[in-house]
Amino acid sequence: MKKVLFVATLVKNHIAEFHLPYLKLFKEMGWETAVAAKNDYENPADCVIANCDAFFSLPFERSPLKKGNLEAYHSLKEIIRQGSYDIIHCHTPVGAVAARLAAREARKTGTKVIYTAHGFHFYKGAPWLNWLMYFPAEWLLSPLTDVLITINREDYDRARRHLHAKKTVYIPGVGIDTARFRGNEEKGDALRRELGIPESASVLLSVGDLNRNKNHRAVLEALSGMENRNLYYVVCGRGPLKEELEALAREKGLRDRVRLMGYRNDIPAFYAMADVFVFPSFREGLSVSVMEAMASGLPVVCSRIRGNTDMVEDGVNGFLVEPGKPDTIAGALRRLDDSGKRQEISRNNRIKAEAYSLGVIAEQYRRVYLEASGGME
Repeated sequence: MKKVLFVATLVKNHIAEFHLPYLKLFKEMGWETAVAAKNDYENPADCVIANCDAFFSLPFERSPLKKGNLEAYHSLKEIIRQGSYDIIHCHTPVGAVAARLAAREARKTGTKVIYTAHGFHFYKGAPWLNWLMYFPAEWLLSPLTDVLITINREDYDRARRHLHAKKTVYIPGVGIDTARFRGNEEKGDALRRELGIPESASVLLSVGDLNRNKNHRAVLEALSGMENRNLYYVVCGRGPLKEELEALAREKGLRDRVRLMGYRNDIPAFYAMADVFVFPSFREGLSVSVMEAMASGLPVVCSRIRGNTDMVEDGVNGFLVEPGKPDTIAGALRRLDDSGKRQEISRNNRIKAEAYSLGVIAEQYRRVYLEASGGME
């Protein structure tokens, strides 16, 4: 029986979010599966990973220089030595560094190391410190990578030019269940009533943590300068800027039209309730929430940044704006006042979203696994 090990920094906020379908894929093919990551559940007993035969809890830290990462590396090295894995699939910068270093001896005996880069921390416009810290690490470790998977075109082009993995491929994300974002109109209507939003109002939706990068502030500033007072802004996500955003909403006279909902597990209903998806981030790899909005048929107003430009064609299935310029967000929203344009964009998005469906993406991963292992079974 062949064996695969998935390595990432966190279980709840990474493995459980993105990779359960791929553990299922391996199990269906008769493989033995294992996961090595930090148990980041509030209640450790909640860490139950479907289709995982063995789980190794490691003390990974997101900051590369923390002591826990060294401990995790030594543990991981022993796990790999004892496990005799055919494939090691690593994710997240810290997890991928540890896995590739720990797998050096295993590669000599046939283990294949696959690394999915979910958005390099060095990118066009990134702070110089990012380049100083992360690019040399990826450059040095790339020869220890049998397959490097990049999820956006910018990273793919840069990896092909400057890194040295044995093979570099482009796969746009990990896939979404597009069917989950269809047929939720009744739930959306009920949610609108629950939130006290008038039927006549237009709802802008953002999904993402309340932090500087997600840049929700720009949407509030854009709304404050618009004449249309029948626009409501709903945000699903939690984070350190909640109080700051609430204060800004009060300052701008938007308090009654802003809803900060925190973490939600009924996201499809929010997409169904909304009229426009707004996503003004400064940095992304390839946003799952943009894919979900597209699958829901929402027009997308998003930053002209890496990843977003792969998914959104300006004027065709949304509008690309400058994240540091709220007036460009306001301008895009005014263009969507045209109901005919909104319907056209909605149709285009539902069609385009199928390219990111779980079935399509999983098949691309399956081919990578097949080639790396010399056969899945």
